[in-house]
Amino acid sequence: MSIDIERIREDFPVTRKWIYMNHAGIAPISRRVNRSVNSLLKDVAQNGMAGASKWQKVYSRTRTLAARLIGAHPSEIAFLKNTTDGILMVANGLPWRRGDNVVIADREFPSNVYPWLSLESRGVETRRVPEMNGRIPTNRLLEAVDEHTRLLSISSVQFVSGFRHDLDAIGDFCGQRGVLFFVDAIQSLGVMRFNAAAAGIDFASADGHKWLLGLEGASVFFCSRRAMDHLRIDLGWANVVNPMDFLSYDTTPLPDARRFESGTLNTAGIYGLKACLELIDEVGVEEIEQRVFLLTDRLCLGLEEKGFQVISSRRPDEKSGIVTAHHPGFSAEVLLERLHDRGVVATVRGDCLRFSPHYYNKVEEVDTVLDVLP
Repeated sequence: MSIDIERIREDFPVTRKWIYMNHAGIAPISRRVNRSVNSLLKDVAQNGMAGASKWQKVYSRTRTLAARLIGAHPSEIAFLKNTTDGILMVANGLPWRRGDNVVIADREFPSNVYPWLSLESRGVETRRVPEMNGRIPTNRLLEAVDEHTRLLSISSVQFVSGFRHDLDAIGDFCGQRGVLFFVDAIQSLGVMRFNAAAAGIDFASADGHKWLLGLEGASVFFCSRRAMDHLRIDLGWANVVNPMDFLSYDTTPLPDARRFESGTLNTAGIYGLKACLELIDEVGVEEIEQRVFLLTDRLCLGLEEKGFQVISSRRPDEKSGIVTAHHPGFSAEVLLERLHDRGVVATVRGDCLRFSPHYYNKVEEVDTVLDVLP
């Protein structure tokens, strides 16, 4: 299917004011998401919990859509607060043994570093594999694994460089050695194809406020059926088999991923998540991926012609929606201010500009960005 860009852009009010290229940060929401959340708020204002049966249907629909996007079964999907919440669920829930180690990539976002470093007091080592010229070669990552490695945790796409990992190769390696595989999917879910089952991923976590084009505070947590019993859970009122039988005190946990939802859910956030997942499902993630690669390829070519050093790998199997570039003659902060003054939203990481356009951005907007830059 070809994407009707003008029709899609009508649903994003941000396009009236900004050339928005910071979806790897916090994304603007669509009118569709806005309407969905407001419908819930209006319902609660007028009816309180009288319409709560509708909420359960929305949870179920959203779970199904999330499972389809992530390559899983709905029973393997839980709704948490954010990406970090999912990482902490695993870091705090595994029965670690003194002498275990965790392998991660260097220059990860802190949410995929601090939870593992905090295990040091329990005798668990965190091994960080260095980035080399914006890349983390798969063989280097796998060479850090030994007989004491309990888990390998990476971002599907590195937040600074935009480097995309070969999840299939890593998952196959981990599966053969009995190493658990965790993926922070926030920089790929909604913009690139992702298949947790095919890649042998045990756990994945992604908040809705980046490439999914949803709200903060509502995230998707994937736990494979084979890995579910590895995690200790914190019992709350909502993740037991009979949650509405308030006085039975039956502590039997739910048999599926809902066992990780210990209390009341962020219903408004999930209404928003449902709306943005429906839009992605309609457009098609393959089409979205191809469109974003078209835009970022053009951006990289133009940046290089202007004397920028593009840090992000542009190899077909390593590129993503993130483009990070450095100019030897200009401060990234100065360039960011120049872009902002011309209505372009990007960001800075270190001494580099970072751009992250989404599929509704136009080719002409990429050209405008390049015209603004020296």
